[in-house]
Amino acid sequence: MNQLDYFGGTEQKKFEATGFFRIQEEGKRQWLIDPEGNVFISVGLNHLDDSNLKYHYNLNIWKEKYSSNKDKWIREGLVKDMKDWGFNTIGWTQEYISGDWGKALDWGVNINLGHSTPWSAADYRTANMPYVLQLRVAEIEDWNGQPNFPDVYSREFDVYAEWLARSICADHADSQNLIGYFFVDIASWQDHASGRDFPQLEGLEKEERDRKVFDIASKYYEVVTKHIRSYDKNHLILGDRYNGNKVIPTPVLKAMKPYVDVFSVQYFPANNEEGYRQMHEDLKKWHEITEKPVLIADIGNSCKTEMNPDRVYDLDGQAARAQDYIDSLRPLLNEPWFIGWHWCAYVENTARGWGCKTPFDKPYEEFVGPVREFNNKVYDNILK
Repeated sequence: MNQLDYFGGTEQKKFEATGFFRIQEEGKRQWLIDPEGNVFISVGLNHLDDSNLKYHYNLNIWKEKYSSNKDKWIREGLVKDMKDWGFNTIGWTQEYISGDWGKALDWGVNINLGHSTPWSAADYRTANMPYVLQLRVAEIEDWNGQPNFPDVYSREFDVYAEWLARSICADHADSQNLIGYFFVDIASWQDHASGRDFPQLEGLEKEERDRKVFDIASKYYEVVTKHIRSYDKNHLILGDRYNGNKVIPTPVLKAMKPYVDVFSVQYFPANNEEGYRQMHEDLKKWHEITEKPVLIADIGNSCKTEMNPDRVYDLDGQAARAQDYIDSLRPLLNEPWFIGWHWCAYVENTARGWGCKTPFDKPYEEFVGPVREFNNKVYDNILK
């Protein structure tokens, strides 16, 4: 197994150490480089929220095992698990807490899927691992039943973007553990289920809409990145976490190119060879449009469990989930544009119905065993 550095990068492939995460091009290869100058594949875990251990049925675990203390849970629960299973990045820390999950999977209904509060800067210092942050620059998520599409040309949007950068980036600008900043979680750049849209796009036909959406997206990315860079010149701009299971307008991808460092996308493939191949082809296509390295910012699967026996999914058990994890990701490892993935999710709850651990804080061993072995061989695969 490769010798890993403090951050989880491999010491077998080195570049200049700058003290921060960055992108390095080597021929056609785009590498994510850690602060020590070593190649880093971001193997992240998403939905890291202590409230999943505060339901009535498992509150005793939170009190007895973790002494009702978030710092203890982070250090002795989450970080210990992540390192044991071969995950090196703290991904999206918010958790889905409301709404009708079955209907919401299609993103075709006007329903608000509420999310919990993100971690504080102190929480990330406690974890002391590589991490990513989100700046919710607009309430335009596909899952948002009541979206608010801002006027990106307005002074109000500029002031709000400056406030986000001031309130978040200022506290993380010097962190060596921070990889970079996401914007909106599956931002809706067309066909929102609510029928709402950016005010300048309403009523436009396709050709005219494409021209205008490029202009709107360009302004959107310009304003947000301008304010991030005024407080933080050290970290990557990861951009919107696009919805890969929905059309991503090409004008938006072209608009983001001058401002964003990484193409970030959420993608949940069908759990078969055709589904894996389709995801692979889509990621390659989006890379060719954006010319950016690709990070799968959210990917996952599920099966029926004791807590969630009515889950509708083709995978038959935790071992099948693990094989799907491996089969969906392995073909991407040697792509010159692929820099990692963030897995959904940590602890199963009654709403989400999937995770690496049961609702009673016990690992699904048939899942985490093969996942651990695969994660620990990632660098062997990409450097062979």
